[in-house]
Amino acid sequence: MHQFRRSELWGMVFISVILCSACSDSDGDESDSGSGDADTDADTDTDTDADTDTDADTDADADTDTDTDADSDADTDSDTDDEGPDPECPNGEGDGELPNGTVAGDITLPHPTLANLTVEWGIEGDNNLDGTVRIRYREKGTSGWRMGMMLRRIPADANEGFSWTNRHSGSVFDLEPGTTYELELWLTDPDGGCHIEVVEATTRPVPVPMAGAPVKNVTPATLQSELAASVPGDILDLGDGSYDAFAIPNDGQEGQPIVIRSTERATVDGTVDASNREYVHVVGLTANRIRFDYSKRVAIMKNTVYLREQFDNIGAWNPAEDAYIADNVVIGETTWSEAALGADGDNWGECILVTGPGHVIEHNRVEGCRDNISFFEGVGAAVDQFSIDVIGNDIYTAADDGVEADFCQHNCRIIGNRFTNVFIAMSSQPGLGGPTYFIRNVVYSNVFNAVFKLNRGSIGDVALHNTVIKIGDALAGTPSRLHYRQYFRNNLFIGGEGGTFNGWDSGNGRIVYMPDAADDGDYDYDGFGTMTGDFSGRIGDATFGNFSELLSQTTYQHAVQLDLTVFATAVSFPASPFPAHEAPDLRLQAGSAAVDVGLSIPNVNSGYNGTAPDLGAYEQGDPLPTYGPR
Repeated sequence: MHQFRRSELWGMVFISVILCSACSDSDGDESDSGSGDADTDADTDTDTDADTDTDADTDADADTDTDTDADSDADTDSDTDDEGPDPECPNGEGDGELPNGTVAGDITLPHPTLANLTVEWGIEGDNNLDGTVRIRYREKGTSGWRMGMMLRRIPADANEGFSWTNRHSGSVFDLEPGTTYELELWLTDPDGGCHIEVVEATTRPVPVPMAGAPVKNVTPATLQSELAASVPGDILDLGDGSYDAFAIPNDGQEGQPIVIRSTERATVDGTVDASNREYVHVVGLTANRIRFDYSKRVAIMKNTVYLREQFDNIGAWNPAEDAYIADNVVIGETTWSEAALGADGDNWGECILVTGPGHVIEHNRVEGCRDNISFFEGVGAAVDQFSIDVIGNDIYTAADDGVEADFCQHNCRIIGNRFTNVFIAMSSQPGLGGPTYFIRNVVYSNVFNAVFKLNRGSIGDVALHNTVIKIGDALAGTPSRLHYRQYFRNNLFIGGEGGTFNGWDSGNGRIVYMPDAADDGDYDYDGFGTMTGDFSGRIGDATFGNFSELLSQTTYQHAVQLDLTVFATAVSFPASPFPAHEAPDLRLQAGSAAVDVGLSIPNVNSGYNGTAPDLGAYEQGDPLPTYGPR
């Protein structure tokens, strides 16, 4: 088996340094949370809801006829975006004095995906956590800069058997595939330390066959011989028929993948195994399972995969690298019912299951599993889970978690997904320092009180522009253990009458109930409504009895009160989880309370339509994104 060395998993970065004559600390559009260290403990997790744990165009020139979609990510920056201030160091570049000044370390850009880049800048010092790194970016060869979202400040810490180093970390979003970008990073610390550096990184291209690739027609009788004889660049086109389970024996090469596809929806009775392979595409098959353990740059596209007895539909149980899982229909065996709810319910399977870095899981229709999309959990199982994109998926009837982004080390990006009928939409149990991004997701009918599961002392979660309509508390979490350094902005939460389902409490309709939020969390600019009229709640030690007290007694100084009239189309409240609901249209009504009241965040909501960004997943007036297969 091919085992990846850490040096293989981290890309080399070439850095050019810009010398300058000045350095000043200027205000940004958004700031990092809190000023205290994440004082995580080693408490044993006692939370019982913790889990234990494409091709429409099939000619030889393309596996897929679709690019990554920008509309499921943060809005595209407009051509008139503010470039922001030019970086400067008044006293020249240099390091500060420890312990509160910053000493700059290495910059790394590990595992670019098709649409996003991970940026990390290691440091020493800055014990008071007031250093910042601003970022601008541009396509190489162009002149105008665009502002990115400020990197998050990640102090060194440890949790659940994992540890991480002192650094700034974050992502550049919504980029073009197969494109080289220049990134300008400006590190400043009021206690000393100023550096400006420019780095380059290239996003991955959309996986396609080799131009002019030879096509070999395959039947059930010839499959094994054609697989054995395959060479880089070959396309094996499986004709109509039923095929036995098979393993792919040979590797492709960069630019010359081996493509196993069917233009006639061939059926595989069992597992298609791409484990230990590099540069292999599996396209357009109907199968019971697709595996890709220890693989590199495997693409799994436009397949239909039905769970049958085994635990996963599409899975890597051992670390793989840079998989592309897109435009598939993935269906589990779990029936949406009260008895199925929760990790211990009558449910089964992980529809898509991954570990390792750099994966892109986008535009799949995923339904009927315990966890519909899942990362591995725990020491020895969760390996290098960073730089992972989960984008534009249509997630339906998940009996436990819709997306279980547990044990994300940093820069996992859960963006632009639609969740309908889920026990818990999104899990970060835990985030290992962060950032773990949850951006522009839409949730309708979430059963448990938490829509974000911030358990096991989760650290560094970032929730921006999500729309949530659910029974019980609008925004809640009761992990019985502190969670740290969360950053919430521009979300829209509406709750209502609650209940108990399969022993699980959905809450009683408060707008916020997060008693385990640590005091270094940063929550503001969200909108809240409740069908109960109960605008009480709690965030950490701060309690409030009405909306005015929410504004005066918590960090929610710019929160907005709203209700279901903010939507352009009449929306029914999902008062009962059963039977399963269809996804409604949750775009905003012009002039409603959720329009033009958000905070501007570069590279997340740049190019908004009005005087300020709108709350929730959709900018008013924009078209509905595509969810699921394209």
